[in-house]
Amino acid sequence: MLSIHFSTADLSRIRIAREPDPAWEILLSLHALGGPADHVVFGPWRTETLTRLDASARMLLALAPPRGYSPDFLTPAGARDVRSAVEAVLSTGRRRLRADLAQLAVRRRMPSWTRLLAEGDAETMGRLGSALNRYHDRVLARRWDRIRAVTEAERALRARDFLDGGAERLLGCLGPPVRWEPPVLTVDYPVDQELRLRGRGLRLIPSYFCWRRPITLLDEELAPVLVYPANRGLHLLTGPERPGRSALARLLGQTRASVLEEIALSGGTTGADIARRLGMAPASAGAHTAVLRSTGLIATHRVADTARHTLTPLGLALIEGHLPTDDGPYGTGPPDPEH
Repeated sequence: MLSIHFSTADLSRIRIAREPDPAWEILLSLHALGGPADHVVFGPWRTETLTRLDASARMLLALAPPRGYSPDFLTPAGARDVRSAVEAVLSTGRRRLRADLAQLAVRRRMPSWTRLLAEGDAETMGRLGSALNRYHDRVLARRWDRIRAVTEAERALRARDFLDGGAERLLGCLGPPVRWEPPVLTVDYPVDQELRLRGRGLRLIPSYFCWRRPITLLDEELAPVLVYPANRGLHLLTGPERPGRSALARLLGQTRASVLEEIALSGGTTGADIARRLGMAPASAGAHTAVLRSTGLIATHRVADTARHTLTPLGLALIEGHLPTDDGPYGTGPPDPEH
């Protein structure tokens, strides 16, 4: 169990990340790559991605095992893009490198090159930076628009929660693995961990590749963050060809099924985006979304002058071919790492 202790000052200092965090998406996607090939969400993506990796990815996979601890220095605070994230990783001091890699070595046998990394060896650090950049370019860059759409839609939903009920509602709506019992936010977690915010507030980071339950840093002295699954798993669909697609089209009609799938794939999109991507008139896209909304398959929320459509749990259940359960849309995945 993870217990995050809030003070009154902390409640006024909750922030939601504006952009997908490149360092966390790299780390959590590496966790997914190390997971089972038949994973209900990331299995097909994993199979496809493994064909695009080069030898440099071995370095990253050694530092980011799918279960257990991953070094805190791999996810520096506040990076807005991959370049600044990599620069922050490469500027990590020797004390932090030694402490984090020693923590990792307690749990698993490490390659010999990690001794050089722990000392901040310039050549080894350079190899790490190159590996991070190459991995992002080969694996995440082509998916970044979708990652951004999912996290932006999630941020809009949490902003609405805050406007409707303040910090209490925001913290209470983060999903089934999270419970708000003032003044403590408790998270189902593989290990027992305490995080006392001490007036520093908490940065919430919705993540595309975070699966099943949230994750945080191990070192309590670092800037407090809670990374959690974006949009309660509504980004789960990883490609347009899935079992049951023809059945969905027979039920809804081909065009309306395509609209529902587009909303699912984007994690939250506008009528104009649907019309552009599917090559239909905006009025036609609006008519289809109106029907889907009236039948409870999608929800529409407005941010400024833009209306975004997202799947409801019923819509997700229809897409995935099963009925909702008490566990919500998370399903069953590999045990999450403690970070």
